[in-house]
Amino acid sequence: MSSAASIWQRLGGTAPGRWLFSRMVCFKAPYFASISPLFVELGEGRTVVFLKKRRKVQNHLGTVHAIAMANLCEIAAGTLMEVSVPANQRWIPKGMTIEYLAKALTDVTATALLPSLQFGAAQDVSVPVSVRDRDSTEVVRADISMYVSPRL
Repeated sequence: MSSAASIWQRLGGTAPGRWLFSRMVCFKAPYFASISPLFVELGEGRTVVFLKKRRKVQNHLGTVHAIAMANLCEIAAGTLMEVSVPANQRWIPKGMTIEYLAKALTDVTATALLPSLQFGAAQDVSVPVSVRDRDSTEVVRADISMYVSPRL
């Protein structure tokens, strides 16, 4: 079990614990603090991260900025990989394909899903991420390409 997974197990069951875990992830990867994500669910195969619509993540139209949602996709997929990939493997993002489907007028939630994998040899893995608004409208769809390989 990764250290992120064990910390989540200790903290993730309460609202203050989820908040603290989210801040810890942002301390480890400071750039993500710019969007103030909040982890809702974290487990092998599925991660859910919430983004509150606030001024610092809005564009000139008053909607959630496209790049804020891209960052949300990346943190969801990356943390999913961190808790899902075995300790004898490593991962790194290689690229992202993203579609902006609708204006995000409300808070949004990203859900990243990891397909069933056989770990061992080096491989490219595509992690789909869906971002939905408060009304469950899909506003963003991303596929994040991860390179997974044995640790040397």
